[in-house]
Amino acid sequence: MSIRKRLTLILLSMMVLTCFLALVKGYQKSMSHGEQLLDSELKVVAGVLMQQPLSINAMAPKMQESAQLLYQIWQSGELLSGSDELNLDLSQYQAGFQTLNIAGQRMRVFVFATSLRTVIVAEPIAKRFELAEAVILSAMLPMLWAVPLLALFISFFVKYALAPLTRLSKQVALRQANDFTAINWQVTDEEIKPVISRLNDLFKRVETAYLRERFFASDAAHELRTPLSSLKINVHNLAAQQGDNQELQAMTQGINRLTNIVEQMLILGRTQPEQWQKQFKEQSLLAITQEVVSQLYEKIEAKNHTISLEGDDFTINGDEFTLVTLISNLLSNAIKYAPANGQIKITLKQMHRQRIWQIEDSGPGMTDDQKQRIFNRFYRVGGDQHPSGEQGAGLGMAIVQHIIAIYSAEINLTDSDLGGLKVQVVFAGAKCD
Repeated sequence: MSIRKRLTLILLSMMVLTCFLALVKGYQKSMSHGEQLLDSELKVVAGVLMQQPLSINAMAPKMQESAQLLYQIWQSGELLSGSDELNLDLSQYQAGFQTLNIAGQRMRVFVFATSLRTVIVAEPIAKRFELAEAVILSAMLPMLWAVPLLALFISFFVKYALAPLTRLSKQVALRQANDFTAINWQVTDEEIKPVISRLNDLFKRVETAYLRERFFASDAAHELRTPLSSLKINVHNLAAQQGDNQELQAMTQGINRLTNIVEQMLILGRTQPEQWQKQFKEQSLLAITQEVVSQLYEKIEAKNHTISLEGDDFTINGDEFTLVTLISNLLSNAIKYAPANGQIKITLKQMHRQRIWQIEDSGPGMTDDQKQRIFNRFYRVGGDQHPSGEQGAGLGMAIVQHIIAIYSAEINLTDSDLGGLKVQVVFAGAKCD
């Protein structure tokens, strides 16, 4: 949930809670004041009835029912006038206010007694509640109607107050991955100033670490290529002079492995998204796959693998070198870990706007933990003790992950029906032929 929504909900909740508490408090106050006013009214009515010039044989006119008042006028123990609903025994009640059950309802009763006459006036308690409810509703209803309008005002002003933070968020979101320039934005908000200052400091530190990490491997690899080439030539000449022996073969294997690591490090340094996306053009993934298979067919034939290529061709906007490197690394892994006489299956599929390049092998597969770690640099499944006996640098899948990022694609590792690993590379929005 956004900060704006959270603040709006908090402020609106507090407002509704405040209105509810005010409603309860207002109801209590209205009832208290209403009871005092209505008690005074009963006194006034009793005083008026006390002054009525009535005789024992002359009954006073009855009050209108709408008044909801019941009364009796007694003189010398005789009832001069009264409401039919009011039937009280004067001997049980004293002068003053009382609350009684009369005619099936709660009544507020006032007994006004003098030496000559006694007047009893009664009023339903329900009338008092109705009065209190009418007063509180008339006072609070406008406020309740104003809550939605206040919610709109709160939302608007919260949005206005958070506008600098929203602007900062958009600026950061629109930045390129390699843009570490300082945020040059003069703000007056005290809460935003330290955020911008800390972000600029962070950009400096990240840029330093980024450049150091980016150029160290490639620079080191470039420096190693020349002495490795010289060493390789010298070992070749030595083998020509003395003949092959076990020591020279081990040295040659070590040099070849180190050369492979250097080349992989150079490729890893080159696979940066911003470097390649500028030179994208339409590429046929089927043609590139066929090219890579032909380049590695010697290794496929050496292990007597059965390889198949199925599906429809489609083109994507990309770079040939990165696609060749991607497919070559994935196919090399399948060749490496599939046993002799094993199977390798490559499939090109189309699903809606997604284009899928998929490879499966009949190797031993991978555990869930290995699938999580496979993209780490220099990590190899089983290490050099893997049953395949193949040498490697542990950089192939790290390079694959870099290339996947260039194309904003997805890579999924699952178990294959062939028994080994199934790798799916999903290109979104590719163009179909």
